[in-house]
Amino acid sequence: MPVVICNTSPLQYLYQSDGLELLVELFGQVQIPEAIAMELKEGRRQNVYLPDPATLPWLNISSVQDRTLMPLVTNMGDGEMEVLALGLETPDALLILDDKRARRHALALDLKFSGTLGIMLLAKERGDLEAVKPVMDQLETLGFRLTPETRQSVLELAGELP
Repeated sequence: MPVVICNTSPLQYLYQSDGLELLVELFGQVQIPEAIAMELKEGRRQNVYLPDPATLPWLNISSVQDRTLMPLVTNMGDGEMEVLALGLETPDALLILDDKRARRHALALDLKFSGTLGIMLLAKERGDLEAVKPVMDQLETLGFRLTPETRQSVLELAGELP
């Protein structure tokens, strides 16, 4: 099983849609860099409904060992940069990213990645999620940005088109 390194938004949206347990069911253990732990803490301080890593024994906080690569990646937050840096340090890691810029950088760096919707599709494929559409509907009400084309593609991949 690959080492899974997660960014803030997948944790946020899975948590807010009661789907955070999908990560542990699919992967067992998940890592987050220190910057993500700080983003979650700051969000909770501002009364955003976010998970507390200290209460999730399967969620491990990891430190970036080689910070020299991080200044090379611009126009992203510290969390995304640390996820990418940990991905570079961890052979065969799977990054969980929703941010478009971060995904573009992951692609350029030849890193494997998925996102919140990919997690839902994998969970459905493995029998851990009955249907993707209701969760996508809930994600959209939470502010998850989803183009009509992406929605259509995900429903098609999930076998949930009418």
